Amino acid sequence: QVLLVETGGGSVQPGGSLTLSCVASEFCKSMSWFRQRPGKEREGVAALVGTSGTLYPDNLKGRFTISRGNVTNEMVLKMNNLQPWDTGMYYCAANRDRFSYTLLGESWTYWGQGTQITVSS
Repeated sequence: QVLLVETGGGSVQPGGSLTLSCVASEFCKSMSWFRQRPGKEREGVAALVGTSGTLYPDNLKGRFTISRGNVTNEMVLKMNNLQPWDTGMYYCAANRDRFSYTLLGESWTYWGQGTQITVSS
């Protein structure tokens, strides 16, 4: 069982930035972020495969950047120009033994508890 701990959520004004961190209890070949916005289905926002492979949905390219972090087994998501519609719960997900180039939630095995992001003036 892989444990995932997310930190970095909070409140920010429109146009602001936040960085989310997810630390896994062991090395995972693939890690990702999903979000669930109010009234909407869960959606993938970024995936990190191996050490540097990345995947984003078209509507978030350029605003969100996923990468390995400086802490062992850490993955970070840097989010710029946040807008009110980015408000929601953000979840870290991981696959320990697979390289997963996908943003389909059902393809990810381990999940964190989530961290809330609120974008409001």
